[in-house]
Amino acid sequence: MLTPAELVGLIGAVAQGDQAAFERLYVATRAKLFGVVLRILRQQDIAEEVIQETYVKIWNRAGQFNPALSSPITWMASIARNRAIDIVRKKTEVSIEEEPQAMEVAGDSPDPLARREMTEELKRLLECIGRLEPDRQRLVLLAYYNGWSREQLAEKFAVPVNTVKTWLRRSMLDIRACLGL
Repeated sequence: MLTPAELVGLIGAVAQGDQAAFERLYVATRAKLFGVVLRILRQQDIAEEVIQETYVKIWNRAGQFNPALSSPITWMASIARNRAIDIVRKKTEVSIEEEPQAMEVAGDSPDPLARREMTEELKRLLECIGRLEPDRQRLVLLAYYNGWSREQLAEKFAVPVNTVKTWLRRSMLDIRACLGL
């Protein structure tokens, strides 16, 4: 995996139309972004389409990336995540009653095989999430790992949507501070 500084450089080169830099960026980030999308969509064929759309957006929007606002992988993952969530929201024919697993809370820890494959970066992130209050941990995991909307979270936690937005923002600020970003 490339360092964040190297990814920033690649995105800058992509913004200038450098196809070789785009290919390096794709190779370095495709597995992570595909994992984000697949966790939300749970269908490989649709996830592959979303990844293709994501990289087209990355190519077209590379000039808009600001490393002062987010890390490169966070910026790219949010593009992928948002597109995947859009797809999920369009699937209105399936109700929660038909797919009860959609309401399950994300597990507190990954399975043993996944733990072996964790990067140091992910371990640091999980440690920082673990420092949040239990309700905030669940909120962050449901929002960013499971792809729940703010409306779904507001219903789950029985609070207004604006409260959810505030909690998510504060939680993310706490996580960023813990990570030293």
